[in-house]
Amino acid sequence: MKGRSAGGRFVASAQRVTRRTLLGRAGATAAICALSGNRPAAAHLPANSDDLASVELPQALGQSDAMVYIEETGHTLQGAFLDYWRANGAEALFGNPVSEPFAAPNGYYSQAFERGILQYRPEFLYTADPIMRLMPIGRPAMLERVRRSPSWRAALRAEAPRWSRLEPADCKVEGILSRGGVYVDASGHTIWGDILAWYGFNEGAFYLGAPLTESVRSKRTTSQWFEGGLVEARSEGVALAPLGSAVATSLGVDTTRVRRAGLPLYDELFFWTAPNPNPLGDPYAPGAKWVDVSIAEQRLTPYHGATPISSTLVSTGLDPNATETGMFHVRLKYPLQDMKGFTSTTGEVVAVGDDGAPVDAVAYAVADVPNVLYFNMQGEALHGAYWHNNFGERMSHGCVNLPLDFAAWMYGWAPLGTGVWVHG
Repeated sequence: MKGRSAGGRFVASAQRVTRRTLLGRAGATAAICALSGNRPAAAHLPANSDDLASVELPQALGQSDAMVYIEETGHTLQGAFLDYWRANGAEALFGNPVSEPFAAPNGYYSQAFERGILQYRPEFLYTADPIMRLMPIGRPAMLERVRRSPSWRAALRAEAPRWSRLEPADCKVEGILSRGGVYVDASGHTIWGDILAWYGFNEGAFYLGAPLTESVRSKRTTSQWFEGGLVEARSEGVALAPLGSAVATSLGVDTTRVRRAGLPLYDELFFWTAPNPNPLGDPYAPGAKWVDVSIAEQRLTPYHGATPISSTLVSTGLDPNATETGMFHVRLKYPLQDMKGFTSTTGEVVAVGDDGAPVDAVAYAVADVPNVLYFNMQGEALHGAYWHNNFGERMSHGCVNLPLDFAAWMYGWAPLGTGVWVHG
């Protein structure tokens, strides 16, 4: 099934409306904007956070309404920051929080973590891209590190070729491309080897941005600067360098530990809304959360990094409403929703909502669809299906139908920002 709640109306013009445009139209904007924004609990804000009125705060898109305490660093997490932190592997990628939310100098609602500063980017709200990005601290941090070197002028001269833009025809670029590397035209630099593998798996193009330098190898470390921070490859693995605390301090952000005040300590299982009906791997396995949806096998498998956590048969879109393939993210969640829409005389979904359907369209409506997780701009979602038990066969208008017990578990397991890879 595919649709929107009865309160979210879509405006259709006289010409044929494709599914791809549905969630990008005025009706979708109105439906999401009508949701109230979540403001952090005042008792847990730092002294310098009274300027939050100057920045746009995340809207209520289905993120967790809980606030948790991170004992290791003495700070809290809630809302969209908590969701995206969990989606990206919790402390494994960004580290633990070292501040409470604050208004950054570049005008974004932000929170500092050990390895970077996450920022809410409202300009991506009505796109399929993540709404959280790392603050571009790479360049100032890089220059500060060089400046503090005892022989920083010599270091700057030595590093100059690594910082200079390369052209695609450069022999060095050609050599890197021949070994499976990539050239990033936006900055004129390459990414390759272990850093490229890590960058690709962790969606570095979204979170880290473009490379600022070429990679450089020392005795024990290969490192490369990006817009969002410094990536270091060592024998034990690849990770972001811990720059967040220092940058937060340089911005005047209060990093003093706050009181726990009875808040629950962070635990991944705290957010589960139901038991995992088909447990596989360790629910505490490291790595980002992502979901593999195989249309060929009609099977969905959630992962933590490389570890499968569960699996189930599903029902994806039946022609002419085949589920869109590609890499997406959970972007909007509803615990319960009425789904309504219209199909053409050939069965293709042409509008969702209550009105605006083309002439001769056939209405459909399903009440109380449970545990809905929208993941693309065509109104397609992962959700429970109580109206059939034919999982393993294509059945839907484009959504991914889940068994009810699995959908109940997945709603809590998959926060906003969770990757959804649909392939055929």
